[in-house]
Amino acid sequence: MVYVVGARDARLIGGVARVAGVLRRSSLEKRRLSLGVAGHRGSDPTLDPNHAAILFRDSRGLPVADPFLEKVNISDLEEDENQIFVKFFKFHKCYDLIPTSAKLVVFDTQLLVKKAFFALVYNGVRAAPLWDSSRHKFVGMLTITDFIKILQRHYVSGSTVIGEQMEEHKLETWRNVLKDEVKELVSIDPDESLYDAIKCLIHNRIHRLPVIDPATGNVLYILTHKRILRFLFLYINDLPRPSYMNKTLAELRIGTFDNIETATEDTSIIDALNKFVERRVSALPIVDSQKRLIDIFAKFDVINLAAEKTYDNLDVSLKKANEHRNDWFEGVHKCSMDDTLFAILERIVRAEVHRLVVTDDDDQVIGILSLSDLLQYLVLRPCGEELGSRPMTPISEMSSMVIQPQSSEETILEGEEEEEDSREFTPPPGPAAGAWREVTVATGGVE
Repeated sequence: MVYVVGARDARLIGGVARVAGVLRRSSLEKRRLSLGVAGHRGSDPTLDPNHAAILFRDSRGLPVADPFLEKVNISDLEEDENQIFVKFFKFHKCYDLIPTSAKLVVFDTQLLVKKAFFALVYNGVRAAPLWDSSRHKFVGMLTITDFIKILQRHYVSGSTVIGEQMEEHKLETWRNVLKDEVKELVSIDPDESLYDAIKCLIHNRIHRLPVIDPATGNVLYILTHKRILRFLFLYINDLPRPSYMNKTLAELRIGTFDNIETATEDTSIIDALNKFVERRVSALPIVDSQKRLIDIFAKFDVINLAAEKTYDNLDVSLKKANEHRNDWFEGVHKCSMDDTLFAILERIVRAEVHRLVVTDDDDQVIGILSLSDLLQYLVLRPCGEELGSRPMTPISEMSSMVIQPQSSEETILEGEEEEEDSREFTPPPGPAAGAWREVTVATGGVE
């Protein structure tokens, strides 16, 4: 079964379906005190980051300064500007990002595939931890890539076989089919630092990291690149600003600029799914005949197929598919080689997107800049912990560059998509009876 529970107010219960249970507020405060930090929470991303930070602190009675700044000397930070964000993330714990109240969806591996993906849509999330009731443990994450993998492997034009298989098969069945590609669940302790979380996300090439209480085995929260970067931006104006934040993308050479995978409006959905799986990319910039950016088709757009139950016809074009986009669409957000790193960070945080398409003066696609690229540069690079650097085409050669398929950082059944959007989502009508139930727990706090 599927359960919707408060992330910090749920506990695992017996039976086939299990979900997280109640952590008392007093114990939460004790943990905060033991960590020596206040209860930081994410700000409203639609607000100006500086104003949002002020409202956030004022509404919760938090000190004006980040506790990190109360523990260190500004002069020490300024001695090595490359270590400013490293020290910030090493100071803060994963627990600092857990909201007072949040929705967490957990699936039992005995749930039918069709109901599971419909539940993702209905609850407005992009992934869910998987609970194996026979083993009494969390075993993985169900993500949109799994949905794509199922469609891509079993779709036959004009056939209804895929719908029948999704109706009849359980999540456990698909995990067995994909067993050679399934990895053990990667998770992190709430007392580990955010630096460790970033390192874990990037080195394991995943986009979701469950925070699991080692004492109870409860999943408390799901950490993502977006949430971590947004947390930094809550306090970024209080921290000394490194000089490299004022440098341009051309100077810093962050991102992927070779072999960018693209699509056109005439590309079919099934061809796009093949690109996602075979080229291991999470989004396809849609270009016209002149290679100019006109739209984008991301993995999450595929979830509309589950919402509208149109996965039996994947031969329609991306242009047609994009006409049915819902409120989750992030829009096409881009940057140029002349934009500064700070401007790029502010744009990606405020727009709540997972990547920026890099374009030239003619609006032609020349690169992709992801959240992972940014966190790797800001946090892992100064410590020599970044992944192998990717080659970058000289700017003078970009205009004549041939667009070819590329490889990116993703895995299957291990939480590779971007995190759920925090904007309001209107679920489709009529969820299947008995597919899940909601558990409502009040904590007295606000998210």
